[in-house]
Amino acid sequence: MYDLLNYQFTEYYSNIKQQLKGVLMAKSKLRAMISGPMATVATPFDQEHMVDYGVMYDVTQWLVSRGLVTGKSVLKVAAAMGEGPQLRDTEWPHLLRTTVQAAKGRVPVMCGIHNKDTIRAIEDIKIASDMGAVAVQLSAPIHNGPTEDDNIRFFTDVSNSIDIGIMIYNTHSMAGGAISIDGFRKLVELENIIAIKWSPPVADRPIPGKYEEIFEFIDNVNIIDNCFGPARCIQQGGHGYMSHTVDIYPEHDFKLWDLLSSRRFIEAEQLWESVEKPLGEFSARVGKDSGGQATLKKAMMAVVGHPMGAPRPPSNPLNANEIAELKEIMLGFGWDI
Repeated sequence: MYDLLNYQFTEYYSNIKQQLKGVLMAKSKLRAMISGPMATVATPFDQEHMVDYGVMYDVTQWLVSRGLVTGKSVLKVAAAMGEGPQLRDTEWPHLLRTTVQAAKGRVPVMCGIHNKDTIRAIEDIKIASDMGAVAVQLSAPIHNGPTEDDNIRFFTDVSNSIDIGIMIYNTHSMAGGAISIDGFRKLVELENIIAIKWSPPVADRPIPGKYEEIFEFIDNVNIIDNCFGPARCIQQGGHGYMSHTVDIYPEHDFKLWDLLSSRRFIEAEQLWESVEKPLGEFSARVGKDSGGQATLKKAMMAVVGHPMGAPRPPSNPLNANEIAELKEIMLGFGWDI
């Protein structure tokens, strides 16, 4: 696997990697880094749908210059919204390394690891560690139809075999991805399990209490809301949320995080819904003809002046009229774009 990558690290990058390794020694220190509004960064493609590493370097530097730094955000690359499952094994490590090099230790960088068996997950996480990731977002091998016991063994064996942090991607909405609260009790004590990306079972979302169950573990791991409601998460003692917008217009999410940190939850909820609801309605409407998690993200990046190319087929990009409508929606938020 490493021979296929054939990467030669510069002395500067090696120093950055060693600095990150020092941070990773303590779970508490890493947990302190993985908080706030977390950005899932789009993967830039050229006209031939090949990864444009130069654009990725420039966008990372732009994000850092806009305030996405340690303590205020986290950059997550090669995740689902970043088209990670569509990336080749020779692409995602280079993308990750490029992001880490551009970040220069100023912001934590995570990587998505998707639907792999135990052996493959360990191999890929070791590569991610070598590329400089401080942690990975790891989902269960859902396409193999695992039981909950399989998933617990999976996360346990992986955690015991690596040297960076794991954020468990709780995938209740997919068959084979669910872990019960009793199951999490067996995982949260593991040294490298540092966070849970949390969304409750889809069928149970309207039932009070289900969402809150996970917060019994806030002293063991960070609870990161997965687009269910950051105010509800932080009010229960959570530590951050997945953001669709912090890498688009950071000022919005920094204001939201300030409200959450000040426990002004009603104002925070109103601000969050004022953006998420119009974007969600627009995305649902334009997504009827062609889906793909990266489509809206890439269109928004184009609106703010950082085009990332089209999503990889079979997903289609938004057309000119749809992008014009999206721009009007974003201007309606009061964003200076």
